Amino acid sequence: MSSSTQAHSPYLAVRDEWLARRTESIIDPGLPIVDPHHHLWDRPGWRYMLEDLLADCATGHNIVGTVFVQCRSMHRVDGPEGMKPVGETEFVNGVGAMSRSGGYGATKVNAGIVGHVNLSLGAAAEEVLEAHIRVGGGYFRGIRHITAYDPDPSLLNPAYTPPPGLMFDKTFREGFSKLAPLNLTFDAWLYHPQIGDVTALARAFPNTGICLNHIGGPLAIGAYAGKRDQVFAAWAKSITELATCPNVVVKLGGMAMRINGWDFHEQADPPSSEALAAAWKPYVDHCITAFGANRCMFESNFPVDKGSYGYQAFWNACKILAKDATRAERTDLFSGTASRFYRLDI
Repeated sequence: MSSSTQAHSPYLAVRDEWLARRTESIIDPGLPIVDPHHHLWDRPGWRYMLEDLLADCATGHNIVGTVFVQCRSMHRVDGPEGMKPVGETEFVNGVGAMSRSGGYGATKVNAGIVGHVNLSLGAAAEEVLEAHIRVGGGYFRGIRHITAYDPDPSLLNPAYTPPPGLMFDKTFREGFSKLAPLNLTFDAWLYHPQIGDVTALARAFPNTGICLNHIGGPLAIGAYAGKRDQVFAAWAKSITELATCPNVVVKLGGMAMRINGWDFHEQADPPSSEALAAAWKPYVDHCITAFGANRCMFESNFPVDKGSYGYQAFWNACKILAKDATRAERTDLFSGTASRFYRLDI
């Protein structure tokens, strides 16, 4: 990502020369991994397409499959506004078809697709969901409708401007009600003060599978700067309560965005897997304790998190964090939970 692009971006810049300063030996290289959260895009100053993902997957870990999650990529330029995100699923399924041809290695890229539908369309969301299913080629699994909001404007991604309390909105919930009948799931991305919103939604719709993204977005900049201990306590309480909802799982990753307040990207060299694991251990341990390994999945969130570390170090850090897990728990954390939740054929 160019410096000019970064100046107007909520993301940290990816610096390939800086990332190249660290290589590590692979821990447990044979362990099968499903990466259940990555993006693909071609944006001004920042390209992350199939070849870039495959280059990361080829750094030594055994990435057997991936799940694409919506990121406003390749939306249609024409047609009704509500239908424009269907273009993203068309694009992603095409990339998946390239992978399924066998000509791009063994990793099953985009074995699951999470798209976007504006649930504030209410009942009309059903038509858009059905359109995604048609173009998804049997790989469309659900949607993400980002609801991340905070009164501090410095925390907001300008690409997403949801109002506060969106998950309680009657029309939003009318749209949400269309997911379960179509056997579709919901990925929730919001900030830690909003985790209770997910809990209320999960209790209102116990038959809809929900995945909390990025451990629920604990904030550490802006109004939350210098309050990491206070935030952790509030976050942990909310996570414990959310875990009482059996239809919810959680993704362990997405912990190195600008909003998380770590300084990995400011170091002379990229952080080691040991440094990453040490920083994240309290959060990962609490999620696994609350949800159980069978409802947790490690996720890369690439290329967003690539501004802070490389793919190789990230998965090594996950393996360090799971070093005391049983074999069954490790399988769940690295592939089993993701495969079950997204109904992957891997």
